[in-house]
Amino acid sequence: MKKRLTLGKKTLVMGILNVTPDSFSDGGLYFDKEKAVKRTEEMIKEGADIIDIGGESTRPGSAMVTLNEELRRVISVVKQVRKKFGEKIIISIDTYRSEIARQALDAGVNIVNSLGGFLLDKKLADIVAKFKCPMIIYHIKGKPKTMQKGKITYKDVILDIKRFFEKEISFGVSKGIKKDQFLIDLGIGFGKTVEQNLEIIKRLDELKSLDLQIVIGVSRKSHLAKVLQDELKLTSLPLPTERIEASLAETAVAVLNGVKIVRTHDVLQTKKFLAVLDKLKE
Repeated sequence: MKKRLTLGKKTLVMGILNVTPDSFSDGGLYFDKEKAVKRTEEMIKEGADIIDIGGESTRPGSAMVTLNEELRRVISVVKQVRKKFGEKIIISIDTYRSEIARQALDAGVNIVNSLGGFLLDKKLADIVAKFKCPMIIYHIKGKPKTMQKGKITYKDVILDIKRFFEKEISFGVSKGIKKDQFLIDLGIGFGKTVEQNLEIIKRLDELKSLDLQIVIGVSRKSHLAKVLQDELKLTSLPLPTERIEASLAETAVAVLNGVKIVRTHDVLQTKKFLAVLDKLKE
């Protein structure tokens, strides 16, 4: 029997496992299946509550991979992780494709984490309804290849994103998904300027009216490098591995504003950080 996602007082940590050659922070590090499984073991030991496995980079400028290539990258890793670690860990699949989700759920995945909800594949709703699994919808304006190009505008960034969630969830419910299966992720860095990303973090509590749990993913993202460069007068942008403290600063505000799951590359540091933050919230 699959382990169920249970949210309580403690903030959960979702460890990122990119089985890709080109992700912005760790592309290529875990492209090999054995390395991916080893990294999973490390993250479990560091305290990860969820492992989020993705086979397609969604960094700015990235192109979509074929269905067969994504299948080749992720399904064998999902099977290996489930076989080796049993039901002690919750696994999420980071995909918008219905066929990837179906095969991943058959292989033991617990959660579907979908870029754009159902925008890129309407059939995904049927799969989530059939498996009755939790689903994270993360917001994007545009597509990864072009989302950070040109002028990025919103009438009101939080209200516009809120309407996006309402529309996607309404479609999912019409296909048989229960509202309480959904979690939301505001998609920091997915079609947003530096200022818009910061505004979203500060205004997260305005989404309470949706009555849904919130996931956040700010780990090592490029807008943090730009903030650090500007505020510290640096001559160059800090590398992804040099943005951990900045990631935790944003995480703190997000959690205080109601976030329940933090998606991160840096599981151990985030777990220690949240242990103290959650204690202070009691």
